[in-house]
Amino acid sequence: REVAPRTFVLIMTAFATVDTSVAALQLGAQDYLLKPIVFEDVLRKIHNLIEHKNLAWENQMLRREVNKRADPTEMVGQSQAMRDIQVLIEKVASSTATILITGESGVGKEVIARAVHLRSPRSDKIFLPVNCGAIPESLLESQLFGHVKGAFTGAISAQEGLFQRARAGTIFLDEIGEMAASLQVKLLRVIEAKEMLPVGATNLVQVDVRILAATNRDLKKEVEAGRFREDLYYRLNVIGLHVPTLRERREDIPLLVEYLIQRHNLEMKKSCKGVDNAAMKILMSLPWKGNVRELDNVLERAMILGTDEWITPADLPLGEDAPQGTLHLAPGYRLKDALRAYEKSYIENILKETACDRTRVAKLLGLSRSSLYRKMEHLGISLGDG
Repeated sequence: REVAPRTFVLIMTAFATVDTSVAALQLGAQDYLLKPIVFEDVLRKIHNLIEHKNLAWENQMLRREVNKRADPTEMVGQSQAMRDIQVLIEKVASSTATILITGESGVGKEVIARAVHLRSPRSDKIFLPVNCGAIPESLLESQLFGHVKGAFTGAISAQEGLFQRARAGTIFLDEIGEMAASLQVKLLRVIEAKEMLPVGATNLVQVDVRILAATNRDLKKEVEAGRFREDLYYRLNVIGLHVPTLRERREDIPLLVEYLIQRHNLEMKKSCKGVDNAAMKILMSLPWKGNVRELDNVLERAMILGTDEWITPADLPLGEDAPQGTLHLAPGYRLKDALRAYEKSYIENILKETACDRTRVAKLLGLSRSSLYRKMEHLGISLGDG
């Protein structure tokens, strides 16, 4: 096994019992033979193992093909920010370095992590995402590092940790900023020494896995506040990759809308053709504080409740269910008035966020300063002294 870990093992014994058979299988044997040896039985079991090996290889090849087909649509966007990310991914994917992916909630950090994995030499192995914030601390330790039999109440048998199950693949630790200090120490050892100690064990276990991590927190501030280990931060942040917010790459919204609608068409067995110009104008103007995840939810809701082939402003949530930061409009608004209200509200919010920095506002909106002034005057927005 040390020389060739994927070798299949048959145990031969003259004293087979249930206990010894189970123990052999738990240690990694695929099957066992009883003395006296029956030649036909040996051939049959070897034939079954060869078939199993061939199926496993075929499954690996099919998974690689699926990954290749999914690859082009994983990262949607042609903005400069997304092109820069794609260039960086191509540079770092082939390495074994840990990568820390940062960005607001909903920007697609797991999508970026998958893109790194699919472009890496480990692409034909498992990609295992783990949400560190969704699992209680006591369970997370056992999940990540495994445990031995009797390590705690309810541990009736030994269990491999996720670092072992992702062997030769990639593990993605999402919300790494939520990890408890006691687990941070153990994770640091995995990164530095490629070994870990299962819960209740006395012997270290070697691991071979690439670690990608993500957070929507500012880990530098967490380090300064004493909530995150400084040495672990630098080990994770060998390569830092920041994912911009959706409002920082609005030019990608039409592409994302098209991609998400196509995906929901397949899931819902629908034939939605897209969004009309008026609805797209609204989608382009919203603040999207929930980023791509929020956009996805809005489109899914519109496709479920809409009755036409095209999504219109009437299908978008304009009331209590509106996205965070969206202007609420009472029923009865004419489309022209609704669009005007959205534009005015959105520009006013941007002016407030930028402290009336007109040059920055114009850049964010994709307008010249003169066009911005005309737009503000037309909408009745006070020009002030900014």
